[in-house]
Amino acid sequence: MGLPIMKNFVNGEWVTSESKNLGDVWCPATGEKIAQVPFSTADELDKAVQAAKAAYPEWRTTPPLTRARYLFRLKEAFEESFEDIAKTLVTEEGKTIDESRGEVRRMIENVEHATGVTTMMTGYCLEDIAQDIDCTAERQPMGVFGCIAPFNFPAMVPWWFLPYALVTGNTYIVKPSEQVPMTQTRIFEAVDEAGFPPGVVSMVHGSRDVVNAMLHHPDIKGVSFVGQTATARYIYQECGKTGKRVQALGGAKNAVVVMPDANIDKGLPSLITSFYGCAGERCLSGSMLVSVGDVHNELRDKFVAAAKAMKVGNGLDSGTGMGPVISRAHKERVLGYIEKGIAEGAKLLLDGRNVTVEGHPNGFYVGPTVFENVTPDMTIAKEEIFGPVVAMINVKTLDEAINLINTRGFANASCLYTGSGKVVRDFKYQVKPSMIGINIGIAAPMAFFPFGGAGESLFGDLKGHGREVFQFFTDTKVVITRWF
Repeated sequence: MGLPIMKNFVNGEWVTSESKNLGDVWCPATGEKIAQVPFSTADELDKAVQAAKAAYPEWRTTPPLTRARYLFRLKEAFEESFEDIAKTLVTEEGKTIDESRGEVRRMIENVEHATGVTTMMTGYCLEDIAQDIDCTAERQPMGVFGCIAPFNFPAMVPWWFLPYALVTGNTYIVKPSEQVPMTQTRIFEAVDEAGFPPGVVSMVHGSRDVVNAMLHHPDIKGVSFVGQTATARYIYQECGKTGKRVQALGGAKNAVVVMPDANIDKGLPSLITSFYGCAGERCLSGSMLVSVGDVHNELRDKFVAAAKAMKVGNGLDSGTGMGPVISRAHKERVLGYIEKGIAEGAKLLLDGRNVTVEGHPNGFYVGPTVFENVTPDMTIAKEEIFGPVVAMINVKTLDEAINLINTRGFANASCLYTGSGKVVRDFKYQVKPSMIGINIGIAAPMAFFPFGGAGESLFGDLKGHGREVFQFFTDTKVVITRWF
């Protein structure tokens, strides 16, 4: 029996792609090929757009509360398939089952938040802006939108955008990452159960051809993207050429700063999770562990001991603290950064290059890795590694730590461990990153606050979920009225 081949979901139906060009899907934990995904064509993307365009007029005139009721039904479908979605995610992406359950829960929370459309989409008005003249500002949907999703959060990230697009009256197309198409396919089985009108929401698998077709299609009004900075910049530029709205969230080089007065023992579990959760493959992961003053030795010893104690393995196995990275190619990329750190003179305290997992000799595993004596000019202190590699940097003052953060180019997130309110205020006031954690290692906003960075970490101005995303998916129409 052959491997399963993913299907597209277009106009309310599951459709076999016309493309004969297939990509392979791998299980990172075992190194086994588990499925194939079609690299759909631009024509297939166009069919989804035309279906979405045709569905838009009726969906746009559907009352917002009625649109929200579809999301209520969808939430129930997600709850019923919760564990199956989470296990699918583990199998094709590699993270642990608890991490996957957390991701699916965050996905559902965005659906829940979007049901508040009757409050979040309201406009505003003012009588008598001039004699006998009134003015209103009304939010209106715009048409067809699309999402280009990353591999590292295949369940959650599309749902930072999709429910808000739908509930505000737009229609939507998702292009999952070709590396992890199975999770969103399983999610769309639940979408199918929810019974949205045909064409309102679609999914098209593919690679560059589908991405470029989405960026250049004249009937797509806006695109949301999460991924590498180089790709985010490209998407931002291409959307600018065609006049599309765009949210392009890029990479990160996040610093976690530990002050001398920090409670290291209480903070250590969240520190470890910050750097090694999801094998470091998330844009909110810590990358640089910055010790200020004489806290360095204590922090180093306790952090390395905790990292060394982590169990690396298959995410479905109980007790696994960290799973594999996404692919064999990405494993080699991360190992290359470790070699670069050694070559540039950093001291390797914990080496994850030769980690072995019993029963899975072909898995894409890299163990927790820690460097000391890292300087700001080293490659491992400047470039996004996207893996379980920690660069420890010791500075003398808070100002030095802030300068280090603000000179990385990226400005996604940063975290600070301290007991001082004054230090906290100075830190959050001066650092460039847009998501800040205080005695928390992962500055992950809930669905009702915006997600997104600054600098090289975000191209565009309106961020994911929160209140701002309702603005992204609507146009504010101002109506100035006088009656005779």
